[in-house]
Amino acid sequence: MNLSFLWHMHQPDYRNKEGIMQMPWVFLHAIKDYYDMPWMMARHKSIKATFNITPTLIEQLKLYYHTPEQNDKFLSLWLRDPALLEEDERKWLIKICNISQFETMVKQFDRYTQLFNQKHLNNNELIDLEVLFILSWCGVYLRTHNDFIQKLIQKQKDYTLDDKKMLLKELSHFISGIFDYYTQLHNDKRITIATTPFYHPILPLLLDMKNATKANINTKIPTNYIKMEDDARLHIKRAKRVFENTFGFEANGFWPAEGAVDTASVKLFHSFGVKWVATDEAILYKSLHVNNKNLIYVPYHYNDMIIAFRDHHLSDLIGFEYRYKKADEAAKHFISQLQNIQNIDQKSTAFVILDGENAWEFYKNNGFDFFEALYTALEQTSWCKSITMDEVTSLPSRELTNLEPGSWINATFDTWVGNAQKTRAWELLFLTKKDYEHHKASLNQAKKDTITDHFLAAECSDWFWWYGEDHYTDFGREFDELFRNHLIDIYDLMEIVPPADLFIPITKGKSFGDFWIKPQYNITPTIDGKKDSFFEWLGCGVIDENKLFSTMDRKRGPIKKIYYGQDDKNLYFLFEGEMQSLCTKAILTIFMKPSNTPLKVAFNAGEVAVNNVKINVICKESLEFSIAKETLFTNEVSLRFEIDNGVKALQILPSFGELQINLHDDYSQNWFI
Repeated sequence: MNLSFLWHMHQPDYRNKEGIMQMPWVFLHAIKDYYDMPWMMARHKSIKATFNITPTLIEQLKLYYHTPEQNDKFLSLWLRDPALLEEDERKWLIKICNISQFETMVKQFDRYTQLFNQKHLNNNELIDLEVLFILSWCGVYLRTHNDFIQKLIQKQKDYTLDDKKMLLKELSHFISGIFDYYTQLHNDKRITIATTPFYHPILPLLLDMKNATKANINTKIPTNYIKMEDDARLHIKRAKRVFENTFGFEANGFWPAEGAVDTASVKLFHSFGVKWVATDEAILYKSLHVNNKNLIYVPYHYNDMIIAFRDHHLSDLIGFEYRYKKADEAAKHFISQLQNIQNIDQKSTAFVILDGENAWEFYKNNGFDFFEALYTALEQTSWCKSITMDEVTSLPSRELTNLEPGSWINATFDTWVGNAQKTRAWELLFLTKKDYEHHKASLNQAKKDTITDHFLAAECSDWFWWYGEDHYTDFGREFDELFRNHLIDIYDLMEIVPPADLFIPITKGKSFGDFWIKPQYNITPTIDGKKDSFFEWLGCGVIDENKLFSTMDRKRGPIKKIYYGQDDKNLYFLFEGEMQSLCTKAILTIFMKPSNTPLKVAFNAGEVAVNNVKINVICKESLEFSIAKETLFTNEVSLRFEIDNGVKALQILPSFGELQINLHDDYSQNWFI
């Protein structure tokens, strides 16, 4: 039988808009895993494997080749004299230095064990903690082949600032050779190197959010979703370019982020010349409408694309279970599992696909003992041959006529959409995309390119993974900020005040009651540009934009409050704020679905018809306007408003999203977002 390992190497993009890494995981896994994994395999001459390396990992790892302290927030603080650190910098640095796994990484150093999780450290103790933290992340290769690191390990304590400088220099030089090593192994036909769409997006959700409900009818998806095929295409195109520039050849295969596939994404991969993809066995069972484990041990072809379906059980044994077993015991058990497969069909091909970096800190000796035992046992097993995924494409394959959408987790997309926080993140992404589409024609190409990059980065699966309650990290706030900052930066590039919601942590949720009062009953105000009396707008809805920005040190738009309501004939709105310079020259643009045509009207236009929609607009003390229901020809609308001064956009309202309005609302249910 054949055995095909695929090790997936991935980190999300931790760079801020200045290109500075905000978290150090790429650096830490580079010194622990990215070299060690192929090196442990290459020690055994007959073992082959596939290594999937994501483009964002490639780009970020290259930042550590030279002067890494200039490109990484953590390393810039780590390298400094602790006496020069601000208190918040010191606390954050110590927080990072306490994330090593205690049993397998910390306890190998007596001094690290002593300092670990101590609340108060003097400067000398902090230097020891900093050095020991990095040493705990050094992989087996560095600990056995680098003389300087061996000396630091033997020293155990009383490290100096010079020790830190020399250690960082050694590690930077080591990291700069990692991809050359992969290329060498590829040229020696020991490994296949594959990749993933650029920022690790869930392509089926970008192509059509309805894939989430196709995979699980109970998944709640954003109501304001849009299809983003152009972005999906860019993720693949950029991935191929970065890969070829790094390794000198084109990638034949892709591991779709999170094993997420659907018919459209596979077709898109094929259009770029991709020869194979891989996903989870549960996708095959759904596609064939039968749950039969024996069906996964052969490659399939679907519309000229080779698809491998991973053995979920075998993969999880390595990823989650064998850490608890002795190395020889785990290897023996794995071989017995292969024997069971081989007994059924001697021509079987088993696909073992899993994360290639995050499991090993839970293993003794960073997984070295386990892999030594496993690879040795495989070399001694005459009836099992390890092959790469490129070699899989030459094997006989079985036709697949139907492919259901799903991911490697339960064949659904619930890990990335459906939960309130995850869905809210998608809503903000879609709203930002819509606002950009309204303004991109006025932007120069450089800004368009930068904005596109922010959108692609915001589509990374990792942000949505960490939202919600299904996964936990001590760095949820940092992930949340990275996601929202991409969207904030887009508005800054458009020179538009970012919506206030982008400054509210998604992880904390929010209470609309602080700034939003819902309509209570019908109103019929006079459209004359002012509130004639308290009673005229009594019972209306109120959105207090000023409160939304009250805790944010950001430039604010001119509109401070929105009053709104309706009667049988009209929708009514009053915008309150700084009107002096707006009434004579400002433009109101109304984006209203189901219509896709923006309605543009001057602040003092009076009664006009725009695209057959009757609007009455007056600006004096306030901006007041009405929209005639009889000209809308629908029962429900979604509204968003934009204010511009004739030169550039000043504000988009409401800042937290679209208003979805039932035109026949009797207020037994309130207006909602």
